[in-house]
Amino acid sequence: MAVVLAQMMDRGDMHDGGGGHWWWWVIGLVVLVLLVVAIVALFTRRPTGTAAPQVAPETQRSSAEQVLADRLARGEIDPDEYRRRRDALRQ
Repeated sequence: MAVVLAQMMDRGDMHDGGGGHWWWWVIGLVVLVLLVVAIVALFTRRPTGTAAPQVAPETQRSSAEQVLADRLARGEIDPDEYRRRRDALRQ
């Protein structure tokens, strides 16, 4: 693109006084902006893999403890079973 514009300027096409081919500058500028936007989008785009996100062990533990607490609240397990399983989770 730069070569074409440089050749047009060298031949005097850009300064012929009768309107010229100024629109080549507009086209060149638009192409340049689109190219920069595409490059920026390529490098800043987040990967869209299907792999499960990594969860910190603390988050996993608290989630498991939450399930255990929910089971206690629903009456599925008694307090002794809750404490035993919670302690097992924390090891």
